[in-house]
Amino acid sequence: MKQILYERLIQYILENQDRFYRIAYSYTKHQEDSLDAVQSAVCKALEAHESIKNADAVKTWFYKILINECFLVLKKRSRTSLSIDTAQQEVMYYEKGYEAEDDIEKELDSLESDVQEIIKLRFFEELSLKEISDITGLNLNTVKTKLYRGLKQLKETIQEVDL
Repeated sequence: MKQILYERLIQYILENQDRFYRIAYSYTKHQEDSLDAVQSAVCKALEAHESIKNADAVKTWFYKILINECFLVLKKRSRTSLSIDTAQQEVMYYEKGYEAEDDIEKELDSLESDVQEIIKLRFFEELSLKEISDITGLNLNTVKTKLYRGLKQLKETIQEVDL
């Protein structure tokens, strides 16, 4: 049983590595930090695969690990803020077939971090509200409230910009 679960985890990781990078990048906004977060999450998941109690929960379990790794990377970065020459600044990553709208991205970044996380998981990663609740550790009704409040704020700020 554990071997089958381990193989299923490996298959899931291989099939979704682009998604993992995209979600990590949406948190860190740096290519190398995103790669570090994904790599650390994969290593931790493979080491702790025996802690999975439900084979159907692999998706939410891994996303929780990945998001926690993103927060760790951000925390490390904030402790060691380095000055980067403007010539060495990173080029933004854009996935083919995925056009990021600067206005929406900027407005999304202005929301509270937990609301950002819920919106990113819901619309960029197409997770269900129940899965988001499991990943974030928030009550399902709290997730719904934060999602709809965040969407309302986005709608209002975007409409203000259009006027």
